[in-house]
Amino acid sequence: MLARANRIVRGDDYRSVVRRGRKSATAHVVVSVVRHPAGEVGPTRFGFIVAKTVGNAVTRNLVRRRLKAIAHDLLADVPTGHDVVIRALPAAAQAGWPTLLGDVSRSFARGVEKAA
Repeated sequence: MLARANRIVRGDDYRSVVRRGRKSATAHVVVSVVRHPAGEVGPTRFGFIVAKTVGNAVTRNLVRRRLKAIAHDLLADVPTGHDVVIRALPAAAQAGWPTLLGDVSRSFARGVEKAA
């Protein structure tokens, strides 16, 4: 599970990342990445958006748990100072773990390159 310091919890922060962030999309997810301003140093934070179009509550929660686990795994490899929002697309409900892991990893890497 992600520590509180590594989670985006405020709605304003979600909106800011989605609006200003560099986006990278695959068939299953859209990843938005924003680098913190040069003066700010802080941990990388993740937020998740899983809308009702993904499926019923059970399906959405399964997808959200998978995305959180992937973010926890990525946390060790990512540079600090980024805010990341991962939005699940409807196809994510049928995607397996390896597929989601690959999509999020690739999208995140592209987003960090663009945000740098």
